[in-house]
Formats: sequence, C-alpha cells, structure tokens
Amino acid sequence: MKIALFSDIHANLPALQACLEDIDAKQPDAIYCLGDLVGYNIWPNEVTNIIRNRGIPTIAGNYDFGIGRVSNDCGCAYKTDEEKHMGKVSIALTNELIKDAERKYLRTLPAHIRLEFQLNNDKLNLLLVHGSPRRINEYLFEDREEKSMLRIMEQADADIMCFGHTHKPYHRILNSGTAGQDHFRHAVNIGSVGKPKDGDPRGCYVLLHINEQSAISVKESIQVEFIRFQYDVEKAAKAVEESILPDRYAESLRNAH
Repeated sequence: MKIALFSDIHANLPALQACLEDIDAKQPDAIYCLGDLVGYNIWPNEVTNIIRNRGIPTIAGNYDFGIGRVSNDCGCAYKTDEEKHMGKVSIALTNELIKDAERKYLRTLPAHIRLEFQLNNDKLNLLLVHGSPRRINEYLFEDREEKSMLRIMEQADADIMCFGHTHKPYHRILNSGTAGQDHFRHAVNIGSVGKPKDGDPRGCYVLLHINEQSAISVKESIQVEFIRFQYDVEKAAKAVEESILPDRYAESLRNAH
C-alpha cells in the first residue's frame, strides 16, 4: 500500500494545487491530510474547500482548531514580541476571511486518525497526529531525546507515527524491543506543503510504503519517501505582500525559514 500524507498548507493555494497534482500523478492508494489548512496567507476558504470537495480524510491542526472556534490564539509558539504581533495579524485576517461553512468544517475535524494493519501475524498501528498524540501544538523536533520519543509512541500504541507542525521533515527509526525481540517504531515528520522551514522553498509531502512483508520486527520493511515539488512561490509571496500580512511571511516563503 502506498499512502500519501501532507500537512501544514497554511492557506497557500498554489502550493496545495501543485502538491495534489504531484500526488495524483503517483497514484497512491490513500491520501491523508494532517492539518493546518489555514493561516499566514489569503486563501483559507479555497484551500479548505479543495480538501473538503475531494473528501480527503483530515485532522485538525492547531491553527484549524483556533479558527474553528473564532479564537485569537492559534496555539503557536512565538518566541519574540515581533513574532507575536505578526501572528496576531495573521489570525485576525484569517478570522476575517474564513466563511461560516468553512469554519464549521474546521471546528469538526478529528484530533487524530488511527489505522490498524494485520500483516504477518503482526499488528501494525499507524497513527496520524498534527503535533503529537498528547497535544495538538507540541513540537516533536528531530533532536528530541530518544527515550522521550519512544515513550510518546509507546503510550499512544503507535508503530508508525506521522505528524507535522514543525515544518521540518525527518524519519527516525527507534527500537523499543528487548534483546532478541526487536520492535521498530517509525517517527515521521512529513514536512510542510505551504510553509517549509528547512531551507528548501519547495513544498514537501510523504509517500509511506507498507507491503505484505512489513513487520514491526524488520527495520527496513517500512519505507518513507520524502517528495519535494515545485510550485509558484512568487505568486504565494506576492499575495502576502499585497495583503495586510507582514512582508516577513513572504520572505519566509522565498527562503523557507
């Protein structure tokens, strides 16, 4: 089975359109969205409706959660006063732009999606979350201590855990088994479609490969493929500059930081 996973579109319509075009060309067996459809750009309704109209199973990101509840707090971890001010402008504009039907859709998105596979007499649990199983806005960075990451996955009963929120893709394989009885767990940050922060302005999504031989005891039996795709970054950046949004958001699109 080939599963396409994408996240953190952040109202970037050109990026979403290019992403779905690329995904469609690869003909996956299933597609899932891990949230943050809105925020930081001018197309929250258009992005939301593409996801809705295609019937793509989607979970709530922290930004979706806030906008769905007409909140002025997106649950973002802004570090400076300038970032906080910029964030207030973004969420205010998103609350102004979003329409009633789209807001109701965001409000009712589930917190996570769990899939259970039965392969080779093994149960293989795939858990899709936005930040972490514990909190929608928890950041799971690649350098998180191994014991901490394993504890999170074990408590959530996740053999494969896919998430977004940090906008920085990575794949870590951790072993929670005992001597002679391996139990490999895969932590996969799927990156960002519309607001990358890893220095590469191209959008990012993941193709997760699970086959009839996949097993928790075989380290390489789960394949994670990171796909980068080109989109019209300038169109998205100029849309920011022509709005009330801070120009720094346009700069971040161009430079992926």
